[in-house]
Amino acid sequence: MATDIKDTARAVEAASVMRLLPARPRLLALGEPTHGEETLLEVRNELFRQLVEQEGYRTVAIESDCMMGLVVDDYVTSGRGDLDEVMKHGFSHGWGASAANRELVRWMRAYNDGRPASERLRFAGFDGPLEITGAASPRQSLTALHGYLAARVEADLLPCTGETLDRLLGGDGRWTEPAAMVDPARSVGRSAEAGELRLLADDLVALLDAQTPHLLAVSSREEWDRARLYGRTATGLLRYHYGMADTSPARMTRLCALRDVMMAHNLLDLAARGLVLVHAHNSHLQREQSSMRMWQGAVEWWSAGALVSARLGEEYAFVATALGTIRHQGVDAPPPDTVEGLLYALPEDRCVIDARRLATALDDARPAPRVSPWFGYAPLDPAHLADTDGIVFVKDLPQLQRS
Repeated sequence: MATDIKDTARAVEAASVMRLLPARPRLLALGEPTHGEETLLEVRNELFRQLVEQEGYRTVAIESDCMMGLVVDDYVTSGRGDLDEVMKHGFSHGWGASAANRELVRWMRAYNDGRPASERLRFAGFDGPLEITGAASPRQSLTALHGYLAARVEADLLPCTGETLDRLLGGDGRWTEPAAMVDPARSVGRSAEAGELRLLADDLVALLDAQTPHLLAVSSREEWDRARLYGRTATGLLRYHYGMADTSPARMTRLCALRDVMMAHNLLDLAARGLVLVHAHNSHLQREQSSMRMWQGAVEWWSAGALVSARLGEEYAFVATALGTIRHQGVDAPPPDTVEGLLYALPEDRCVIDARRLATALDDARPAPRVSPWFGYAPLDPAHLADTDGIVFVKDLPQLQRS
């Protein structure tokens, strides 16, 4: 068995990943089992560079706010803005402090310099404007959608004025109230104003769809694509806020599912425009149901990857990252009877593994699930090896200081 596993190991390169797949996928998803580790982002960066140069990939999408990501995309495509400001305002979840993310943005800007628009690399955040502690106000996306339409269609076709939206939205603090995540009564999501805004947002998206030929004639496809992003984000946020006000036992299950639905819609839109490398937590990209234990118990939902895979079939591929040690977080060498333990015994510090071949080699000798002593790291589930196209294994994560 050890020989079979060793035979599946290849260098972490784009060519190694592509050899695992029946065809070049429109969406190639690279997962990570923990956040905040620079080494994993450096692996992503190098893989993206090779995919760009060897396979024609043109977009990288990361688990970050889709609206904030527009700031980064503007910078890498046109040089608009200052790199320090872009890193500060173009990422959510604190990702802007990462040296590897900064290097990714710098490299993409340098690559694009002097190239025609059709050959430029693109950046996207594909998460909603959401944090684990709450959700953003729908103001930015809703007013941006209204503004796009108001400048291009007859006023009589608009369902409301900008002033009406502003009055119904009220102060943004109503929407971002931190206590609303654990106390539904503190959420504004089921107020009369929020209900009216959901209807108006739906009407604005319907108008955007109905006027597509005209809008594409009077604005660029880029502007129209962004307007569609505004619409998805506004309706998704209003739906999420409605869910935050839910008092039923299914509340957190619904909220987790709604977040991944927003992610999936953004990924499908990106896939319609070209080849994309997606980078996020394994749990958002895997094909099986995701699960998490929260304060109200265990929740299960279908991940963005599962939703996209159901739509795209072989045009979606998922490569999970697995780790040996994260010693600075108390995660020591894995037990030898786990998947990570078997891979840890290989001589390579980093390698790509054919997950389905590994599953076949293991046959009935299914490894034990690894148990992490640290909540921030999620080991591989050995029961789902065959649902994974490949594994990137990194033996040891050094503790790197962020710049």
